[in-house]
Amino acid sequence: MDRFDIKKGHNVAVIWDNSTTAESQTRLVHDIRAVTGELGYVAMENIERLRISAHRESTFDLVFSGLAPGSATVHSSEIFAEIARILKPGGRFYFREPVCVSGDFNKLKTGSQLSTTLKLAGFTQISEIHTDPLTAEELSSIKQSVGYQGNNLIKKELMAKKPNFEVGSSAQLKLSFVKKAKTAMEKPQLDANTRKAWTLSAMDMNDDDVDLIDSDELLDEDDLKKPDPASLRTMDCGDGKKKKRACKNCTCGLAEELGGKGSKDVKMLQVKSSCGSCYLGDAFRCASCPYMGMPAFKPGEKILLADQTLTDA
Repeated sequence: MDRFDIKKGHNVAVIWDNSTTAESQTRLVHDIRAVTGELGYVAMENIERLRISAHRESTFDLVFSGLAPGSATVHSSEIFAEIARILKPGGRFYFREPVCVSGDFNKLKTGSQLSTTLKLAGFTQISEIHTDPLTAEELSSIKQSVGYQGNNLIKKELMAKKPNFEVGSSAQLKLSFVKKAKTAMEKPQLDANTRKAWTLSAMDMNDDDVDLIDSDELLDEDDLKKPDPASLRTMDCGDGKKKKRACKNCTCGLAEELGGKGSKDVKMLQVKSSCGSCYLGDAFRCASCPYMGMPAFKPGEKILLADQTLTDA
């Protein structure tokens, strides 16, 4: 009993099943009561009736199951959850259970599945105490109870601890929403050689190796002369030919001049509006309006554009 750290005044629950004899269970309970004394309490409970028992929450300091010699108790997840309920916060659960090594039998758990089931039931600090092979009596009891016919079984003894708080308990978190004063971010320190490479001082401009180019020197006298408007007209519009002839889709005004729709000083554009909104301005004109880009005018008024205006454009 020393390895279970039982003390005087402890409340202990001993769970048994049909795989153990009454004599072995009585001996186990007698040994526990010898340690707990009169101030302690030892309860025996059959595993099949544990869930319908009248034990209150957080009643026992220790719970033992399957520790009697010859025991082959198989615990379900519901039994683990009920044991976690009746244990006090910080209480310990010691048990033995046969484990299937190969994992080919769904009624028996593997070692990893056993630890996972304990965690889902609410236990923490799960530790394996030791592993032993099953005796012939225990193996026979397992085969009769669950119908297992293989030989890949071992017996594990584990200890699982309940957390130091009750299941479903809550606590208020102390949260601080005070804004902390923003501290100035420290600039990263640069290497001295790196800083020197990217630093330009006034002394660097006096270096004889630096060649500065004046942009005005790149222009000659011809670049500064204002071009002749006649030289800007495309050569396809009559220039260079014996007879002036406007090209197709003429945009320079030569077609209107040759057609007699204008004079040398002023060209008059007379286009019939199809929508009646051309005189209002570009905001009211169609996308294909011939007056697009021209100023607004009064209805019936003719737009007069001087040659100088067309030349400047």
